[in-house]
Amino acid sequence: MIDTNNLLTVNEVAKQLKLTVPSVKLLIKNDQLKAKQSGNQWLISVKNLNEYIKINNIIIDPADHERLQDTIPPIVALSFFSGAMGLDIGMKNGGIDALLACECNKACRMTIVQNNPEIGLIGDINKFTSDDILKMAKIPKGKKVDIIFGGPPCQAFSTAGKRKAFDDERGNIFLKYLNIISEIKPTYVVIENVRGLLSTPFIYNHSKEPIKGGAMMIILDILKEIGYEVSFNLYNAAYFGAPQTRERIIIIGKLGNEKVSYLQPTHNENGSYNLKPWRTLQDALDSLPENTEHHYIAFPEKRLKYYRILKEGQYWKDLPYDLQKEAMGKSFYLGGGKTGFFRRLSYTKPSPTLVTNPTMPATDLAHPVEDRPLSVEEYKCIQEFPQNWIVCGTILDQYKQIGNAVPIKLGEAVAKTIIDDMNGRKYQNSGFSYSRYKNTDEISWMAYMKKQYKDIDFSF
Repeated sequence: MIDTNNLLTVNEVAKQLKLTVPSVKLLIKNDQLKAKQSGNQWLISVKNLNEYIKINNIIIDPADHERLQDTIPPIVALSFFSGAMGLDIGMKNGGIDALLACECNKACRMTIVQNNPEIGLIGDINKFTSDDILKMAKIPKGKKVDIIFGGPPCQAFSTAGKRKAFDDERGNIFLKYLNIISEIKPTYVVIENVRGLLSTPFIYNHSKEPIKGGAMMIILDILKEIGYEVSFNLYNAAYFGAPQTRERIIIIGKLGNEKVSYLQPTHNENGSYNLKPWRTLQDALDSLPENTEHHYIAFPEKRLKYYRILKEGQYWKDLPYDLQKEAMGKSFYLGGGKTGFFRRLSYTKPSPTLVTNPTMPATDLAHPVEDRPLSVEEYKCIQEFPQNWIVCGTILDQYKQIGNAVPIKLGEAVAKTIIDDMNGRKYQNSGFSYSRYKNTDEISWMAYMKKQYKDIDFSF
């Protein structure tokens, strides 16, 4: 049955699907796209078009567009490398709502438009000047931008990658991001990235060879040169109420000569320091309605054989010894704990870091008791996306978007810290350990770098 409301012409549908008119007519002829004939033309309802898009997992790249509203909020913020908007939601929850999103990935752009249609949207950061960006955000000339925040692509710095830093195309995007910051000069800048950023090798200050941490030094030097005082730390999201032990570097720069305080923890592993205990996987999944339909990529049968033996919280080492070798194959003889292999999660602990695919052998994220990986819906709960948040694309697209997102509670903590700083409230550094790793804040890390490389002149 054809929905006769909100009818579109073949030309309009062709434009939306980025197809030729004859191609759309062929879809209609083959009954792949439901349409109604009126005189000598075919009409397609918006509902039927959306059904066609959903059934066929079609990803339509939304066009770049200006922000729809003209009003300017008290805090003016811009978001870059927005992804599925995990950081954006957290910042908004904390009182900072971005006027513009910047994202290249088609599935992410669909997600942005589906959930926040009024926000300005741009794609490739290299194709926009700072004036273009302000125009797309509808920020009047001369109006001060308060905050720019975002997480430039981390693959160039991740310990899991080749770590080419600024020799990588994605690393160069990082430099473009810094260039935009230097031109717009917001009062605050937030940069989120992986722990590997602290140790990524790069040639620094004419060093003969790349030095570990050289990439980070270049970033800090640039921020200092354009007028920012910087604080950073490696934060475990569980300390801020996220039901996940995800660790991320958060760099906060402020124009002038004052640093922004470290984020204030709200939770601790065992509830010490008068803080709440870490939230668990069970806490996260309790928010799911009972009738939730779960979407996931199934484990292959040859791996399910072992999962059927394992209980909640167990992994490959909990298999009988003869089955350990059988299950692990060549990986059995590799070094390290290999804790991600055949891993069932525990209801009573926070989730490990969500990955972009929960069925990858070395980073399995299997349901505590069911013979399947975590579903897309469970991923959303762990990252604490709103229940009505639409994540577009295929199942793999959805896993990737949610898995790459910043835990929303961590983003919320960032926003609250910046707003407190705006209002003149500073936090005393209590020496709280935000991570299991050493030398992860700007003071201890810089001291470590100077000790390791005594022959290099560090300007920071």
